[in-house]
Amino acid sequence: MFVLQALIDGLSLGALYALIAVGYTVVYGIIQLINFAHGEIFMIGAFGSVTVWLLVPGEVLSIWMLPLMLVGGMIASVAVALLMERIAYRPLRNAPRLAPLITAIGVSIFLQEFVRLFYGKIPGFPDAKANVGFPRIEGVTGQAIQIGGLQLDRPSIFTLSALIVCTGFLYLFINKTGIGRAMQATSQDPDTARLMGINVDKIIMIAFAVGAALAAVAGVAQGLKDTNIDFRMGFIAGLKAFSAAVLGGIGNIWGALVGGLVIGVFESLATAVMPSGSAWKDVWAFVVLILILVFRPQGLLGARVVDRA
Repeated sequence: MFVLQALIDGLSLGALYALIAVGYTVVYGIIQLINFAHGEIFMIGAFGSVTVWLLVPGEVLSIWMLPLMLVGGMIASVAVALLMERIAYRPLRNAPRLAPLITAIGVSIFLQEFVRLFYGKIPGFPDAKANVGFPRIEGVTGQAIQIGGLQLDRPSIFTLSALIVCTGFLYLFINKTGIGRAMQATSQDPDTARLMGINVDKIIMIAFAVGAALAAVAGVAQGLKDTNIDFRMGFIAGLKAFSAAVLGGIGNIWGALVGGLVIGVFESLATAVMPSGSAWKDVWAFVVLILILVFRPQGLLGARVVDRA
């Protein structure tokens, strides 16, 4: 029963990582850019949702407020992601790969400091250096649900449900729409896609927007689970989500989803079973990444790339 409880907690944690990891892998699959500022997009989504709450303050909000908070978080995340792509990354698209990588780190630090300074001046955020309380939402937060000897906390149910819904949306979007097929074509060969009349710049912006929207959902889920948010919350979560993307096979959307779940389950089980496991909880993601990549360097679902002379 103890292990089963840890497994359930791990699936919830993995769902959170998976939602963030998709943003890494979608962007990398199209333009081979590792966007290390994507963790901050996750953080922006959480703060954007809280901004909506500031407009309707209350100790406990109706469940009907949750969709508005999700939309607010998505708008904030997508807007920042599109600005990031247009201002910071597009001018460096043909530059050596080290340039956009360093730029991504700079954007990450800039976004952290911007949120710290901006929200520190808003009533309700007297000290952005401390944790900011996340609103409680009726039906989504509160007492955990008991099933036998297992506990299912409500935010975990929301996170898993969000992953299922977002995965379904992503599948339909990628495989059943013209834009999704254009994204696949651009991922395979951007130059040929451009010759076929596909607006590659538009497709890249859509990739950033899709990843940002899913990261915003993860940001709301994190706030509901931890009951607080912080301007530094994207750093470790972003690194673990990037590990999940690499573990699943960077550039493979479904690999990112699988990688996130694997890392979440492994982290939860190791934390529960290993001596002093909670003290090492931020290490387990990288341990499982190293162990798997030693035997399968391309990741769980990644295709092996053959170098030809």
